[in-house]
This record gives sequence, structure tokens and C-alpha cells, in this order.
Amino acid sequence: MSTTAIAIISSISVGAYLMTVRMIPRLREMFMKANLCGRDLCKKDKPQVPESYGVIIGCVFLISMFLFIPIPFAFDKDAATDAVTGGKPATFPHDKFVELIAALLSICCMIFLGFADDVLDLRWRHKLLLPTIATLPLLMVYFVNYNSTTVMMPNFARGLFGTSVNIGILYYIFMGSLAVFCTNAINILAGINGLEVGQSIIIAGSVLAFNLIELSLGHQVESHQFSLYFMIPFFATSLALWKFNRYPSQVFVGDTYCYFAGMSFAVVGILGHFSKTLLLFFIPQILNFLYSTPQLFHFVPCPRHRLPKYDAKTDLLHISTTEFRINELGSLGRLMVKVLRTFRLISWQELPDGRVITNNFTLINFVLVIFGPVHERIATQMLMSFQLMCTLVALFIRYPLANYFYTVET
Repeated sequence: MSTTAIAIISSISVGAYLMTVRMIPRLREMFMKANLCGRDLCKKDKPQVPESYGVIIGCVFLISMFLFIPIPFAFDKDAATDAVTGGKPATFPHDKFVELIAALLSICCMIFLGFADDVLDLRWRHKLLLPTIATLPLLMVYFVNYNSTTVMMPNFARGLFGTSVNIGILYYIFMGSLAVFCTNAINILAGINGLEVGQSIIIAGSVLAFNLIELSLGHQVESHQFSLYFMIPFFATSLALWKFNRYPSQVFVGDTYCYFAGMSFAVVGILGHFSKTLLLFFIPQILNFLYSTPQLFHFVPCPRHRLPKYDAKTDLLHISTTEFRINELGSLGRLMVKVLRTFRLISWQELPDGRVITNNFTLINFVLVIFGPVHERIATQMLMSFQLMCTLVALFIRYPLANYFYTVET
């Protein structure tokens, strides 16, 4: 049954890829007329590019999944329609059916809220609230179907806490926070051609590889099949978008795609029961968040846009900067800046009037601090290579290394 369902969703995904590739250029004028466009500031002529194309990708993904809804149950003997009454048997897996619908509802809500953000340009506090709202169907279904809030402890902590600990409502707070993080982490590490889609494709590929490894080992088979049902069409539609979003971008994805991608990952991580492993595939996004913390929480002045500066003469990207006076920062801000400067993680220029000029705290700018000005295409390739390298590290942590901390599979 599972092999047939995976083969069918793969076929649907191929169709979704072909449909997306045809739709993207055809809808360009429609988006331009609706004023859903922006200028590509990292090009000499600063062309106008249609944006918010994430809504198209999200819609094609949803259509693919809507067509797939009956498939996992059509080949399941426990879900087969009674030949006499025409009704469903008592063995019908309603819990799995509800999981599938709730997952699609959460993703659908996130696409809608992401598009609202693109159109209305919501504030950051709203960006934190929206994923929380969209995750509610997911958390409610998890509560009804499982309500398992037990966390297995690593070997070194079992002497104090035992084999496992029930953390209660904190588990739901963690899952809600996971959705908020996933949706915003991709959005924060963005701004140059192809980066949002590129990192999402690599994360999706990492999840697919992990699912296939787990299936081959016979671990949590149903959970990883569920993940494959979502990740295969997501990978296909994102690949089609990448064709037009990579350098030089013909379309921009907007916040809609970042939210859609993040919620898709959160859905499979939560309902697929591998949320800890999912976070391992977000190592670059976690590092970017930690590096950005001084500006995100305004311990250090944070301009509205932290994109690298473009030099039209050399066609290269340079670090974007922020200015401040050390004595104007709070004690925590001064400590953060001191630590970053000590480890040479930021640029530093002191002016005669006491002001300090340093780079904006993003992973993109950090690459430019380390390697100097580079072409936009090269910057994207470097960050995607780092993402891929982190996937290998994540798989190493998940398999050989995890055996030293856990005596049973988690």
C-alpha cells in the first residue's frame, strides 16, 4: 500500500512540477498589473520583478495534495468501503485521515497569512503571531490523537531524571515554537537571488533522505510515509520555482513562500515525530538566528533592511553596515558586541567622533566579512554549499553520534 501511494504522489508531483513551470511565466503580467512587484536592488539596471510568487507554488502544492487525499486509504484494506452497505468499516483509520486534513489546513492557513503579509506588510510582532495561529489545527489534532508529552532523556541525564520525563504543556509550547521558528528562520536568511528557495530545497531533500533511511531501517514506518507524502510534492514545486528564482531572478517568492515552506517542515516534523532531527537540518538557520539576535531584539541598532550593498561598478556584493555609539548601548548589547568582536565575527571601524561602524548581523554579511566582496551568484552558492554540508553533519549527529547518547531509537 505504501509503495503504491508513494509512487502515485511522485507521479502527481511530476505533474505539479510541469504545471508550475508553465504557470510561472504566464502569470507575470498579472502580478505586475496588481503591483505585486519590486526592484532587484542587486542588479545594475535594478529591474522590476514580480513578487509574492509563493502563493502560486502553495496553491499548486495544495491542489496536488487535495488530489492525493483518498490515495493512502484507497489501498488500505482496513479503510476499504463495505461492498454491501457502501459505508466505511469500524477499522477505518480516522486518526490518520484527520492528521492529513489538519496538516493541509495548517499549511493552507499559513499560505493565506503569508500572502496577507506580502500585501499588507505586517509588523514583526504579527509575523510571530501568524504561525502560532496557523499551527492550532495541528496541535489540537496532536492532542486528540496522541497527547504524548514524554521526552526521552539522554544517557548522562537518566541518573537524575530517569529514562523519560513528561513535560506536559511545555511540549505543546515547544511544538508551537518550532512552527514559529521554521517559518521565520527561512525568512530571516533571505534577500539574494535564489537563497530562500535554495535552502528550502536542500532542507526538503535532507528530510526525504532521512525518511528513506528510516523506512529502510523499519523505524516508525507510518510517520515517515506521512512525511514523504508532503515532502515529495513540496520538493517538486520548489524545484520548479528555483528554475525562475535563481540568479538572475525572474520572480521573487515573497514572505508567502517562506511561511509555506516553514509550515510544511513544521507539519512533517511534528506529525512525523522527528522534530529534534528536523532542527538538525536547520543548523544554518539556527546559526543565523543566534548571530542576528543582537539586532533582532534591538540590543544593537537594526535597520529595516539588512541586505548586502551592491556595487554597480564591480558587480559585487559588499557588507551592509550599521552605526552606533558604544556608550548608547545597554550592558547586554555591549557584552554581545564585545564577544562578537573578540572572536572576529564582525567587522569593526571606529570613527573620530566616537561612532562605530560594523556589518549587519546576518549570515549573508558574515560570508562577506570572511571572504570579502563576491558576486551575488557566488554568495548564494556558498550559502547553499554550507547548508548541504550541515545536512551531512546533521545525519552524522543523528546516526553514529546519537548512539552514544541514547540506548534506544528516538
